[in-house]
Amino acid sequence: MSLHLSFRGGIVSGSGSDPLGDFLIRGRYDPGSNEIHWTKTYVGAHDVYYRGFRDARGIWGTWEIGPGWTGGFHIWPEGMADPTDEHLREAAEIPGPVEELVGVS
Repeated sequence: MSLHLSFRGGIVSGSGSDPLGDFLIRGRYDPGSNEIHWTKTYVGAHDVYYRGFRDARGIWGTWEIGPGWTGGFHIWPEGMADPTDEHLREAAEIPGPVEELVGVS
């Protein structure tokens, strides 16, 4: 997918294309809570509603097409490695509590 997003004054907008066709993005975000939601409108076709949260690894959340069609999504900046990659997940694990290490030689 090719996607370009712009964030200004609580408004998210953009455009892109994927195997289904060209689309436009219009929505809102809250910089305080990092919540974001938008509608992806395929030109001359259907809409997809997205709702999620922003963090250091990108934007995560769920998409929905009408009643009954839903799934998860993850968007990350171009040039950044896919943060769902197994190697990166292993590198990001939090170490166990310090108490577990006491008395270990």
